[in-house]
Amino acid sequence: MAVIDFFDRGRAIDPAGVAYRAGDETWTFDDAGALSCRIAHALLGAGARHESKVAVLSPNAPLAWICVLGTWRAGAAWVPLNPADPVQDNVRLLRRFDVEVLFYHPDLAHQVAEMKSASHGVGLYVALGAGTDDLSLDDWTADRPDTPPPVRFAMDDVAVVAPTGGTTGEPKGVMNTHRSLSVMVAHQMMALTYPAGAPIVNLAAAPMTHTAGLFSLQTTARGGMVVIIPRATPDGVLDAVERHRVTEVFLPPTVVYRLMETLEHRTADTSSLRYLVYGAAPMSTEKLRAGIGRLGPVFLGGYGQTEAFAAISFLRPDEHLIGGEVAPEERLRSCGRPYPLVTVAILDRDGAEVPQGRTGEICVRGDLVMKGYYKDPVRTAETVVDGWLHTGDLGHRDAEGYLHITDRKKDLIISGGFNVYPSEVEQVIWSHPAVQDCAVVGTPHPDWGEAVTAVVELKAGQDAGEAELIDRCRERLGSVRAPKQVVFTDRLPRSGNGKVLKREVREAFWADRRTRI
Repeated sequence: MAVIDFFDRGRAIDPAGVAYRAGDETWTFDDAGALSCRIAHALLGAGARHESKVAVLSPNAPLAWICVLGTWRAGAAWVPLNPADPVQDNVRLLRRFDVEVLFYHPDLAHQVAEMKSASHGVGLYVALGAGTDDLSLDDWTADRPDTPPPVRFAMDDVAVVAPTGGTTGEPKGVMNTHRSLSVMVAHQMMALTYPAGAPIVNLAAAPMTHTAGLFSLQTTARGGMVVIIPRATPDGVLDAVERHRVTEVFLPPTVVYRLMETLEHRTADTSSLRYLVYGAAPMSTEKLRAGIGRLGPVFLGGYGQTEAFAAISFLRPDEHLIGGEVAPEERLRSCGRPYPLVTVAILDRDGAEVPQGRTGEICVRGDLVMKGYYKDPVRTAETVVDGWLHTGDLGHRDAEGYLHITDRKKDLIISGGFNVYPSEVEQVIWSHPAVQDCAVVGTPHPDWGEAVTAVVELKAGQDAGEAELIDRCRERLGSVRAPKQVVFTDRLPRSGNGKVLKREVREAFWADRRTRI
């Protein structure tokens, strides 16, 4: 299937049904489908070709997502841009990925004005509303047909060029195809099941430029409604769940933590919630256990990468329980079993599969895997070897087939010749009731090479001491893996998707060989 076919499948189920809602604004499937057709015809009329790159710069909004649908309908490739990123970073993406058309929200006209002064190949700017110097979407599409253009798709055509990395060098553009995204949607539909006729209401709270946008496709494909809110604030999420009877939502762990903290001080009717999908970063098992106690067995763990989007393995809600009780730590720390349409292996440095329980690199093969990195054959060849995507994640499989991620290869700390996996230390620190979030990194040490260092963000109004946290880790992990220092911060650096940017934490220490940030 082409990616746009998933929307059209939902449209066929309920043409007059509400596909997208944001506040009091609603779009039926017919309304959104007709506009996506007009956008596609306008793109083709403006010279868009097979796999032309089209970017969308907007906060979460139905109109912005419909522009993505129109891009796909025209056979073009979507380049997601995050409005929270610095303008120069987005300019670099426009140039790096040969973007020809930019749709943007009028509230971001000041950013676009800066972009125009830079040298890149964008030839057409379309504003999603009036009041700018550029064409408005309404005027640009006014006389275009409401029917799909005669565009033919091949499964290996590129549908998304997703930026990843690039903080210290050229960003990589992950080329996901209609084939790889179709597998992603199929996997999600397998994981998030519903009885016949049950309402399906997806909450797009995290940025739609990241997982939340593509995650909405499995809802749309079944004729469900996507409720869009501007940001994933705890109160905003709870209000939306209660008001719209939301059945499913994707949230990164940091937002889940704040959600649970908020529920200590307010009430909300969350009885409609069937799936709270968490992923993008490791989850505190202590906080996960508390969440299950508060919301019930609705948590669904997911593991994926931009290069194998969102759907390598999953831990079903019922797998969080054993015998009616919350499962032991070992199960909760896993990221579930692999999805059916991928092959997962744990390989050593020579490419041989390691025995059960032994740590190696998690590698993935199958139609979920990206086509490659945009105009970067060298890094593509380094990452996909003999058909295996080398994820860069270290892990193992247990006797029941559950996949466990130990850490990123690049995050491994080697202190005095001993390997220390940051995720093990983070789990212990997360278990402290005063800790909101943390990141454990290796910092410069003249004798050991690296010293285990924890950067900790505390809950508002709560306190914990450095010695207290170090002793807690020493008791559970031993002296080698215990942090040698704990640094407290008001807020850890995070990506637009809420993931802690551990590289930024680490680089703050290594930049000038400091031991404090």
